[in-house]
Amino acid sequence: MVCMAFILLSGPQAYAYTPPPQSESDFQTWLVQFKKKAHQQGISKATLRKAFKDVHLNQRVLELDRRQPEFTRTFWQYFNRAVTDWRIQTGQELYEKYRPKLREVTRKYGIPGRFLIAFWGMETNFGGYTGNTPIIESLATLSYDPRRTDFFQKELMAALKIIQQGNINPEQMKGSWAGAMGQCQFMPSNYLKYAVDADNSGKRDLWNSLDDVFYSMGNFLNTLGWQKQENWGREVTLPKGFDLALADGKTERSLQEWKDMGLTLADGRELPVEDMQAKLLLPYDYRGPVFLVFHNFEVIKRWNRSDSYALAVGHLADRIVGRAPLTKEAPNDDKSLTRQQMIEMQERLSMAGIDVGKADGIAGNKTRTAIRKYQTQKGLPADGYPSFRMLQILRENQS
Repeated sequence: MVCMAFILLSGPQAYAYTPPPQSESDFQTWLVQFKKKAHQQGISKATLRKAFKDVHLNQRVLELDRRQPEFTRTFWQYFNRAVTDWRIQTGQELYEKYRPKLREVTRKYGIPGRFLIAFWGMETNFGGYTGNTPIIESLATLSYDPRRTDFFQKELMAALKIIQQGNINPEQMKGSWAGAMGQCQFMPSNYLKYAVDADNSGKRDLWNSLDDVFYSMGNFLNTLGWQKQENWGREVTLPKGFDLALADGKTERSLQEWKDMGLTLADGRELPVEDMQAKLLLPYDYRGPVFLVFHNFEVIKRWNRSDSYALAVGHLADRIVGRAPLTKEAPNDDKSLTRQQMIEMQERLSMAGIDVGKADGIAGNKTRTAIRKYQTQKGLPADGYPSFRMLQILRENQS
């Protein structure tokens, strides 16, 4: 997982990118010019020599950056890989082990310790795997490639500043192929903004110092706008006949309004009446769990823009302190859609006389609206979810 408030490659991408010819000699020529630019911006020649020693064009990084996923994982496929029994148990053990330190972070930044442990688990399996790609080489490769050169040149410059400040040696500066680093997977620019030298070692060490890791995460989440007195969300139950179009993760109402519509907590208890706004989110089809999510859910998404990621972090944090599992489980017909199957679904919706726009294999708002319209016409629960089950229904009705 890549923290960095960056990108989660969890579905088909909207770009069609044909890379120009890449060569080691062209890369080295580009590197000479970049080093001149970096020196003009305050990076010393000594730092540049040290950082770019034995740096080459990394073809593996280019392959990973250009790879377009062949299928879109369902909510359950993502969630069940993220919130595992091992992560829950290990998270509980580490939460108890580091509770005194976590309390310090909570007092300073207002972030409950269970969330720090949950992010830590999601990002690097509690520090078990922080990535082994040399950061300078990966960022230089992505900076040289023209597709996102501006973004990655800024990150490469930030990484050089981290080295120049004496925080870590280049040979130890390893992380994900996209440049995320340390046990909390900060991109270099976020490192410069939010990393904290909590153990007063003179270095902000997100690889080896848990003090620095916990305080840096706390500082980051606090700056992103975490509300100290609020939870992230709650699983709820919908009344029969509820308009599922409201469960879009965008429609916001007060808790009292949701309660008046007949929503209850998942265990059947009444919704608490608090002066809070909440959005209703159905991440799967009508058979899946439904959540009321609060402001802090949006804060989690500023770390990683995926709803599934944010739900996994929130639920893992809950399970770490002994709260109940979800009331729903994946159905037997839970199955990924390939890009070609998604295109087929869009084409079949068009055959049914429903406008989906271009059949591009991307399940955007227009496709979900079209699915909901078709479901309504057929008397099906109108969840708008692009499932393999829905594709099968379209096939059967058009055979």
